[in-house]
Amino acid sequence: MEWKQMHPLHQIAETPTHKLLLKQWLKEQELIHGRIALKETQIDSIRKEITLLYIFFFLFHSTTLMLLFNNSNFSSSSSICHRSWVPSLCSLVFSLGIIWGVRYKGEVEGHMEKMLKREKEDKGLLGKCVEELKKKGLEFDLLKEVDALRRAKSLRVVEGKEGGGVKKWSSRDFVSLFFFSMTCLSIVLTRIILCT
Repeated sequence: MEWKQMHPLHQIAETPTHKLLLKQWLKEQELIHGRIALKETQIDSIRKEITLLYIFFFLFHSTTLMLLFNNSNFSSSSSICHRSWVPSLCSLVFSLGIIWGVRYKGEVEGHMEKMLKREKEDKGLLGKCVEELKKKGLEFDLLKEVDALRRAKSLRVVEGKEGGGVKKWSSRDFVSLFFFSMTCLSIVLTRIILCT
């Protein structure tokens, strides 16, 4: 009777197993908060690096085209036209390197976003368990509730593994296609500038 009249938090404080479990879960929540903050910072850093790659791509091509246009006015067009493959090849190699970098960073960003989503789901599940423990006190069935938490986590892992079906086109694919088409356009413009 005494236990039922006490507040659930007092019940938890008087029972070593419930008290230990609450301490562990609160500590785990702090760790999850730290991991979420770290992953969000890493995702922001990766996005800045991708933006920097975009800037390098357009800066390189605009500078190259400007220099070629200015250079073509001072030289004979026949000798320059025969050597137009050199800037075209440089442009292609540089562009392919940037496209690969953008793809790689995009994949890293996607992986980090999935990990962040899992951490947030863990935070939600653990938060529900902590609230239930605080609300129920000694009525909280340790075996039943902890098993439910484990089942929810394992179910999420199984769903994640089964969800890896056919990969569709993503925005990263369209970005790569755009950069490749811009590279082709730059090569054509280089040829036009040098040979006309």
